[in-house]
Amino acid sequence: MDTTLTSKPLGQDAANLANTAADSAQSALRSTQNVANAAFDRLSDKVDSARDQAVPLINRLSTKAEDVARRSADAVKETSAQLREKALRAQDTTVGYIKDEPVKAMLIAAATGAALMALISLASRSSRHD
Repeated sequence: MDTTLTSKPLGQDAANLANTAADSAQSALRSTQNVANAAFDRLSDKVDSARDQAVPLINRLSTKAEDVARRSADAVKETSAQLREKALRAQDTTVGYIKDEPVKAMLIAAATGAALMALISLASRSSRHD
């Protein structure tokens, strides 16, 4: 059994042990911080890369959408112009027919009016019976 006393007091050994533990904890914190910073840097790089890839794609899609909208608007304008032209031709044809055949036109109009009145009368009677 060793009964020799060490030259350092017990309190100093405890203080050294505490300092060593604190240094180890500080080192572990720095290491963890460095790993976290590196991970955030990699994540930031990936986000930047994704953004750099997405911007041209979004621009292409936007351009295509604008082109489709423009072509659709042009098609609607063209169809509207064609319908307007057909309506004007039908109006001119009708006016010409009325000028050429006024009696026949009046008889057709009277017959059409009578047929419509008969349909309305039938519809109103059937709705009252329901």
